[in-house]
Amino acid sequence: PPPTSCGGWLAFYVALGFIGFVTALISDLANLLGCTLDMCNAITAITFVALGTSLPDTFASKTAATQDPYADASIVNVTGSNSVNVFLGLGMPWMLGSIKWAISGRDAEWDERYALDEDIALDIRQGSGRFIVKAGDLGYSVGIFTAFAMVCLLILILRRRYFKGELGGPRIWKHLTAFVLIILWISYVALSSWKAAQGYC
Repeated sequence: PPPTSCGGWLAFYVALGFIGFVTALISDLANLLGCTLDMCNAITAITFVALGTSLPDTFASKTAATQDPYADASIVNVTGSNSVNVFLGLGMPWMLGSIKWAISGRDAEWDERYALDEDIALDIRQGSGRFIVKAGDLGYSVGIFTAFAMVCLLILILRRRYFKGELGGPRIWKHLTAFVLIILWISYVALSSWKAAQGYC
């Protein structure tokens, strides 16, 4: 719909719907590709799903960086997108899952999944049934991500101090910055995939 309809809200909600649809499609296609390549779900999520769902943010940040005189828009786009992914993308389904299990209570499906799982505390396994999400290698991946994110922030701070801006600057330094950030991403994917392959694939 045209952006002038209903003050732009109609176009906004239709766009949100399409984003949700495309994201679900990319996720399913990535899982099918991972299955075809005999990759476990954790590695598929870290590589294909993450890359497919993050490319639009990458192009949006690139457009913002070239059109805006300041770096704020492109950097805030990345941090804002990740905030939505973590707080809403995880929070909403986990809240709905908690409500579902609180209403339905313990059943045969819950018992099949968790009743004999010794990784879960005994009082929870003997209780009325709760919503459970096992962490797996989440702590390791978050630790690696946090460490690399701190390196990224340090790079931005140093660029602001010495080049008076987070983006651009002398040609060799902006290429070197891009190279280092790409290496950080590749390292994160490699380390997280290696850890996932050790025990949860």
